[in-house]
Amino acid sequence: MLTESELRALPKVELHCHLDGSLSLKAIHQLATMAGVSLPEDDHELRKLVSVTDGALDLMDYLRRFDVVLPLLQTAPALELAAYDLIEQAAADNIRYIEVRYAPDLCLEQGLTVGDTIAAVTKGLARGKKDFGVASGILVCAMRQFPLAQGQQMFQAALPYLGKGVVGGDFAGNEADYRTEVIAPSIDYAQKLGIPLTVHAGESHCAHNVMAALAMNIRRFGHGVALGETPTWQAEVAAAGGVLEMCLTSNLQTKAVASIAEYPVPQLLANHVKITINTDNRTVSNTDLTQEYVLWQKYFGITKEQFGEFNQNAIAAAFCSEQIRQQVQQELTKAYA
Repeated sequence: MLTESELRALPKVELHCHLDGSLSLKAIHQLATMAGVSLPEDDHELRKLVSVTDGALDLMDYLRRFDVVLPLLQTAPALELAAYDLIEQAAADNIRYIEVRYAPDLCLEQGLTVGDTIAAVTKGLARGKKDFGVASGILVCAMRQFPLAQGQQMFQAALPYLGKGVVGGDFAGNEADYRTEVIAPSIDYAQKLGIPLTVHAGESHCAHNVMAALAMNIRRFGHGVALGETPTWQAEVAAAGGVLEMCLTSNLQTKAVASIAEYPVPQLLANHVKITINTDNRTVSNTDLTQEYVLWQKYFGITKEQFGEFNQNAIAAAFCSEQIRQQVQQELTKAYA
């Protein structure tokens, strides 16, 4: 068994982390001051507003915690501060590469363009790289529940930033009511633009969404935990080289699984499905990546060697440059030997 400090010291890769769900309380206070918004000064009271402390009713209830933070992320300085703050948190977890996802369309209420938001986030991530040494890339999210044309326009606007901050795209939001088939035209549109994609799928007891995305040549799946309900599909995902971006604490809070006993790690490992460990939303779930490692070790007996394998899965599936990939792969191999 590794201690928490030993787990924290291990180099890590994180593929699934939402910017708007992962702001430190310090940053939220700063952003509220910048926006002229009144929030509780006491951290304990603020935590009640922005974090799920006793579980949520379901995914949609969980997502309501974002309502406090999103109004604070409507200016370029705010987005830059948020991105920098997340890299500072990533450094505390000894993350070597992180993909930061957010939905530009949720940050346009005060006149920013999609490009403005990307430029601001890129600036914050770059400043974080300089100060903390953590490499990163942006995943721009289209929202499933928004009109298809809106998501397509967002991807078109993001295209000039591909390779210049943006590394890929995602589809987030209401998975249960907007299945993969519904958003298929936008998936196809982004793919034709040449934007690498991961898709939220299998978070809301919708394993079918994973398989539909797999059929569209998607190989990264946000959460994918519903595959635990369909062992035969696990084998198909494994055979295709699919990678799951798993988020244990978040999945328990949103009732994606009923309990730890139903979390399908043993089955996924037995069927050779590639796993990665992620936070999803550090603030909303009140977690960090080290704490997720603590839980995976506690509940599933994951060893240092397996943690190394999961991180190699992550960097192999990452949408980063080959230079970053090779550098991180070498660091992981050395640290987990």
